[in-house]
Amino acid sequence: MRTMTATEVARNFASVLDRAEHGETIVITRGGRRLATLSPAPAGNGAAIKDFLAAHAVDEDYAGDVAAARDSVTDEMSTTWHDD
Repeated sequence: MRTMTATEVARNFASVLDRAEHGETIVITRGGRRLATLSPAPAGNGAAIKDFLAAHAVDEDYAGDVAAARDSVTDEMSTTWHDD
């Protein structure tokens, strides 16, 4: 883990992003205090979501529940706007 001041990060932003892209975590300080942490974003290709969806059954009643919820709400925006 590397520590850099906010000024150093601003002056070397492209190289700081390169470091994060290659797995390094950078602690950013201002006035000697920790301000933020820049770290690599988690990588994902959707496999976890696909696995989750495959492991759970479809709720056949869901569409009916959504329709019932919509029908129970008054749509105030559907009324005509009057400029008086």
